[in-house]
Amino acid sequence: MRAFASDEQQPLDVQLLSLPRPSELARELDVKPKRAGQAAEALGLHTVGDLIEHFPFRHEDRGEARPIAALSPGEDATVVAQVRRISLRRPRPRLTMVEATVFDESGPMKATWFNQPWVADRLAPGTRVVLHGKFQNARRGLTVSEYEVGTDASHSAGVVPVYPATEHLKSPKIRELVWSVRDTIRHVVEPLPAWLRVAERLPDRAAAVDAVHFPEQEDEEPAARRRLAFEELFLFELTVAARRRARDEELTAPALEATGELVDGWLTTLPFSLTGDQRAATEAIDADLARERPMQRLLMGEVGSGKTVVALHAMLRAAENGRQAVMMAPTETLAEQHLATLDRLLGGHVPIALLTGSTPAARRREILDRSASGELGLVVGTHALIEPAVVFRDLALVVVDEQHRFGVRQRAALEDKAPEGLVPHVLHMTATPIPRTLQRTVYGDLDVTALRELPAGRRPIQTHVVDGARARARAYERAREEIAAGRQVFVVCPLVEESEALQAKAATREAEELQRTEFRDQRVALIHGQMSSRDKQEAMRRFAEREADVLVATSVIEVGIDVPNASVMMIEAAERYGISQLHQLRGRIGRGPHESLCILFGDPKLPRLRALADSRDGFELATIDLDIRGAGDVLGTRQHGMPLFRVARLPDDDELLERAHSRAEELLDRDPRLEAAEHALLRGVVISEELIPA
Repeated sequence: MRAFASDEQQPLDVQLLSLPRPSELARELDVKPKRAGQAAEALGLHTVGDLIEHFPFRHEDRGEARPIAALSPGEDATVVAQVRRISLRRPRPRLTMVEATVFDESGPMKATWFNQPWVADRLAPGTRVVLHGKFQNARRGLTVSEYEVGTDASHSAGVVPVYPATEHLKSPKIRELVWSVRDTIRHVVEPLPAWLRVAERLPDRAAAVDAVHFPEQEDEEPAARRRLAFEELFLFELTVAARRRARDEELTAPALEATGELVDGWLTTLPFSLTGDQRAATEAIDADLARERPMQRLLMGEVGSGKTVVALHAMLRAAENGRQAVMMAPTETLAEQHLATLDRLLGGHVPIALLTGSTPAARRREILDRSASGELGLVVGTHALIEPAVVFRDLALVVVDEQHRFGVRQRAALEDKAPEGLVPHVLHMTATPIPRTLQRTVYGDLDVTALRELPAGRRPIQTHVVDGARARARAYERAREEIAAGRQVFVVCPLVEESEALQAKAATREAEELQRTEFRDQRVALIHGQMSSRDKQEAMRRFAEREADVLVATSVIEVGIDVPNASVMMIEAAERYGISQLHQLRGRIGRGPHESLCILFGDPKLPRLRALADSRDGFELATIDLDIRGAGDVLGTRQHGMPLFRVARLPDDDELLERAHSRAEELLDRDPRLEAAEHALLRGVVISEELIPA
């Protein structure tokens, strides 16, 4: 939400009130103009509106400014004083000390700055300053941690805001700038209608913004922050709800009837029965596909819960209606594994093809011809599927695996390949269980189906965090015991090539070292993302067909790899991975009839490694991961569409998110097109997202 509207209060017509020019900022910061400009640019501060919306991330209670004579040794103190004299000295290399004598009405005091030589030039005798720091004693005086030039201590004492800052634009300067434009805060626009503010007991926006920066009473800041957090979440939820409704009302997809012509017969050929969760998922998807409203559903599940079977069920629905379906994966390795799995499940009865960047030219031409004619009903591929040359006669279903690894435009490019006037149904899949917070945000416009139930026969996986030479030696001994019993071992390293900076073992080096030492009597294979497609396929074939006992790999094997005979997963530098990724890697074992063992080489004291050792529940681990890392980092969502909220803190504000969701739905029920005058600003927000015609 922009901070200011024009005098006529037109929606989103922003009055640009400029910050000091870089040259002016530079004089105050004692840095070159270019650096001052870069500092403001890094923080996104271009206008007074930007500055006012640059909220503090915490407050410090410094108490009131105190007379110098009243200070006590060891006290964190704020004083307002005048510089009498100041000097610079260098007692030893790499250490500078600026020493000043300052005074107020109660007497003089020594003030010292360490390694800030520019202070001596900035604070000439006679300068009035506000100083904050630790008072040592009467002889050593105050060690200064912050200072500001001027006589107004109002924003430097009491409860003081601390802002996100940079090296050349520090929090005290930002605080000073915000204080200097405080009078303009009363002009910020109020986007929320009165009925909503009353219903949620929210203060007006101007009062909330002011209180977030400079609270005058202890309880003001939390209430103000709650108001602004609700606004952020509400505007987001309103946009998501409007997007869903626009999709339902304005877009048309082909209706795919459940004729059973292919699916019923295929189900009888499976060597297993669907779990209850799988049956529920296929029923929900069938209901979506039968409508002309385009399906947008997220299928998430526990590791090994059978998402691929559910996806194939949907793809066959398209095929039995004489239409086409594609599955797009983020890597060639995963696409190849999906093809192998789907082909095995199909039993060769339905043609399916693989299209990646490594597909030979002749094979590529054949696939393109067959997909354009409609002869080829099912295709698996990578980003190669979205290339302009790839044409489908009647694309009705798109399955996007590990969808958070694709950008919005990449997914949209594949959806655009449906026949004119139609959009395909889309099934998004992820092997990472999504906490409810992220379902509401990253995946807010999708229907969600979860697979928690594991197929019968899955064996539990013991997980141990290992540190130290003795424990490491025993871990390799256990791995050799499993190999001697006829099983196989994964060894995962974080990088392909050696990196001293990251101090991580490289897969290429590790494979050579293990073949020479711990596994000198075993057969070691290697796979990583920089290998050619043919070499990766050969490595996986050797391991799958038991021609190799040990597979050394990078996280390229994180998802989609199914080798039931593998019973040991060893992960080097486990602290370099997130909880969900470690859980995915662990999920590559435990797929056969044997008990399995996951060994994490890392610090047993790390919370996320302890969590892995204590829990095998992916949904529980995903919630722990969210608590530890925050919503922005889980799944790499900062790069894949996670909204960057300025004030709301997820998952702490989950309850507020739920309230915002309910209020957004209520508002659209009341006023579907936001035509009421009190909803004008909200309409402007949604129009900016191109969800409601202007």
